[in-house]
Amino acid sequence: MVLIQLAVARQYSILGIKHILEGWDHLLFLICLMLVAGIGKKLWITITGFTIAHSITLALSALDVVRLPIPPVEAVIALSVVYLAVEIALQKKDSLTYRYPIAVSSSFGLLHGFGFAAVLSDIGLPQIEVVTSLLFFNVGVELGQIIFVLGILLFWLFIRKISFDKNLNSKFKFKRVTLEK
Repeated sequence: MVLIQLAVARQYSILGIKHILEGWDHLLFLICLMLVAGIGKKLWITITGFTIAHSITLALSALDVVRLPIPPVEAVIALSVVYLAVEIALQKKDSLTYRYPIAVSSSFGLLHGFGFAAVLSDIGLPQIEVVTSLLFFNVGVELGQIIFVLGILLFWLFIRKISFDKNLNSKFKFKRVTLEK
């Protein structure tokens, strides 16, 4: 029994990671959350709100407690990305989105959970390990989000370093030294 649980946990964790890293809508949403919340504690709180919210609706939908038609859910998920993009473009720092990004991420997280559940429904849940598969699909989704966010943060730090080095070089006008006359 334990070997079956471990196999299911591994399989569904990998499926969750794969789903996030292949889901452009969710990745764009995460990038938007990063741009709204900035880096640091506020970012992680915002993403945690998103995680808790989509975990709730993922479980409710996967266990057939709540059912919504998928096409409208997918459309609203796309609109959540558009909404955040507009907020970022407008740069109204006094808006609800900027002041309380966890409220926005949690609200939209509820919708994204139904999207995750649709994918999980397509994959299917094993009859004997429903709770394990559901839990570890969600764990995989979270690991995928963390991998992606950390990757974006590292890329951003790398770009900043390159920019800083270029500014430093132009400020001090470093010249190449050669041994030729």
